[in-house]
Amino acid sequence: MKALAIGATGAVGKDLVGQLLKDDSFDRVDVFVRREVKVSSPKLVPHVVDFDHPETWSDLLTGDVLFSCLGTTIKAAGSQDAQWKVDYTYQYEAAKAARENGVLKYVLVSSIGASSKSKIFYLRMKGALEDAVKGLGFPGCFILQPPSLVRKGSDRFGEKAGVAALKAFNAIGIMRSWKPMPTEEVAAAMIRLAKSDKNGTNIITSQEILSV
Repeated sequence: MKALAIGATGAVGKDLVGQLLKDDSFDRVDVFVRREVKVSSPKLVPHVVDFDHPETWSDLLTGDVLFSCLGTTIKAAGSQDAQWKVDYTYQYEAAKAARENGVLKYVLVSSIGASSKSKIFYLRMKGALEDAVKGLGFPGCFILQPPSLVRKGSDRFGEKAGVAALKAFNAIGIMRSWKPMPTEEVAAAMIRLAKSDKNGTNIITSQEILSV
């Protein structure tokens, strides 16, 4: 299989690419990134692209499955509009181009609680993207809604504090569906779904990710 991936330099993306390169089911892994990647492999084909101009690289989105785990924080982006561009626009444009090029499977990392009707900006943005990609007509569309992610070596104080708080709640039986999940587990689930025979649009909730 030939895999395509955007968001390959993020926490989930790094684990995803690492696992794809070790998986014999995939003989080629094309990644679309904003800067050079440090990983090298005979199977890895990196494309340094300008996400603001998908028309310059959309023809390269050909293969069996597109993995989409691109994202940023509002702090890093600087504004809601800038975050929307990365988390929604870039991912939607890549998905649209891939489907137009005949890609049959699409695997997206979204978020627990995603809803286009949410009053919370982040969850509304994620929900809007889910709604949009559902309409692209992928024969196999898989949308994962993981809870808070445990990133290896994270130095984000707020993230570490949030994960610690959720673990404390989980220990006393509260908010079990929000139990923090290691990024490598999300990546592994993405690959299992891509290799499965499932068709149609599939929403994989936080509690289902580990069992798919």
